[in-house]
Amino acid sequence: MSTLGLFDNDYDEDGFRRCSVTGLNVHRTVENLVKLFGLSAVVAMVIGGTFAFFVAMTRWEVIGLLEAQDYYVHLTLHAWNLLIFWMVFMEIAVLYVGGPMVLGRRLPLTALAKTGWVTMVVGAVLVNLGVWMTAPPDTAPLLTAYVPLTAHPWFYAGAILFILGAIVAAIPFFVTLWREKRGQPYKTLPLIAFGAFATSIIAFEALVGGLVTFVVAFLWRMEFIGWMDAAWYRHMYWTIGHSTQQINLAAMVTVWYFLTHVVGGAEVVSEKVSRTAFILYIFFINLGAAHHILSDPAVSTGWRIWNASYAMYGAAFASMIHAFAIPAGIEAGRRKRGLGGGLFGWLTSAPWNNPVFSATVFSIVLFGFVGGITGVVMGQLQVNMTWHNTFATVGHFHATVALGTTLAFMGLVYFVVRTMFLRRFVFDRLATLQPYLYAGGMGIATLMMLYAGLLYGVPRRTAEVVENIPGTEFNLAAAAPLFAIFGVFAVIAILAGAAFVLVAVASILVGERVDGTGSDADIVPDGGATVDEDDPVHAYEMRGTFLLCLLFLAVFVASYVANWYLLTELWSVGL
Repeated sequence: MSTLGLFDNDYDEDGFRRCSVTGLNVHRTVENLVKLFGLSAVVAMVIGGTFAFFVAMTRWEVIGLLEAQDYYVHLTLHAWNLLIFWMVFMEIAVLYVGGPMVLGRRLPLTALAKTGWVTMVVGAVLVNLGVWMTAPPDTAPLLTAYVPLTAHPWFYAGAILFILGAIVAAIPFFVTLWREKRGQPYKTLPLIAFGAFATSIIAFEALVGGLVTFVVAFLWRMEFIGWMDAAWYRHMYWTIGHSTQQINLAAMVTVWYFLTHVVGGAEVVSEKVSRTAFILYIFFINLGAAHHILSDPAVSTGWRIWNASYAMYGAAFASMIHAFAIPAGIEAGRRKRGLGGGLFGWLTSAPWNNPVFSATVFSIVLFGFVGGITGVVMGQLQVNMTWHNTFATVGHFHATVALGTTLAFMGLVYFVVRTMFLRRFVFDRLATLQPYLYAGGMGIATLMMLYAGLLYGVPRRTAEVVENIPGTEFNLAAAAPLFAIFGVFAVIAILAGAAFVLVAVASILVGERVDGTGSDADIVPDGGATVDEDDPVHAYEMRGTFLLCLLFLAVFVASYVANWYLLTELWSVGL
């Protein structure tokens, strides 16, 4: 743990130090494991981002970098490293921050946490090797390794190990909460710890479902069992195939509350309302996986109606609560500090040069306006038919994961570099610009994916799109300009991702060390988390947030109407 001195900070004889930014008492066991999982996540991001270049330059057919078989292998490695490994390593770090760090406890069972990390790393390596060595009759599984399609045995074994490792690594978090509640049974958890707890419940359901799915698939692939029900597999697969993204969502929202409070001066407007939204996630968010199998003949009409309507509204309502509560907290908190003149002075005076703040706010805005709205719209039973398996689906999950969660986690990594590795950022100008470049590049590339899928029906899984789709007579040449824009901005987004890694790693290795007790104006320029508890936040206006919410609802309604209009264009009824 002391390699290169990266894990050595000054702790008291009990192993604690007081963080000058958050004011929290942080134990070395928590800090070191957060660093370990965070660094592992960044390595996965580097691998996945490298394959993103090959994928994007193949979909941009002017370049057409890869053949179809190679494209699918690269696409699978891109997806698993960014959608699974980058996210889940970071989410274990989020649990340790939201649990023992916020509660001021040491991380229990550190040997178990390290065992979980080793198991996850071995699993991730096996998945990458298994996919890379794919050869007929096996196929690169992407994220839908549907039976009876077979994948390399190492892929199934790696997936099992990674999921098992994540469950093991989460156990110290649960033990921390159990000890906290046993010691103070009548004291409620802080909101950040509560959000992390909700994340862990959603994660536990997804990971256990995935473990069952992949263990059975592995036994079938190794011919220990002779037959698998393909419909059962499809249904079970989506307990993890989509629900891992719901872990991302809950973890991302928790990070939003944490970072906007620490570096933006936000306060929680109503803890009860925000906690209620997290509880709604626990009950309803994982049901969002239903949109993947709304056309599956194995599920009943009642199942489809329940999952694509009533259940989905429960999760959408929870997200709308957060969509108001977090910007309202920023506005009220900043006005309380005298930083919010006029309608949007609380925004214009915000620390936009701080990459922790800008990455977090871009995550909130882009997830809400692009990822959230498209998720609710495409989850509709009827409208889903215009989205299913088109490039618009890819646009949706890039809006949620590549824009929303990745930007939030970039902000968290910057925060860890500054407050746990205790290093100032190198390449200051690049560190400031990086969230803008990534949000802009990935945002426009994502919009092109959405337009290409919705307006032209461009499919999501083929290497060749505009020039030719093997076995069809479709002519999608009209979509070529969209792919030209997509290609350019995808390159910008990939370069911005590389800039993030460069700034983070270089800062850790050669950045100026801070002692943790000096000025923190570079990371909390507006006074940070310190507030006057006797001055109620409800005494301050939130009219700027109200107008932003009206704008959000207007975009929501316009998107909803536009998608229903596109659906009506599919058939000429009565002719």
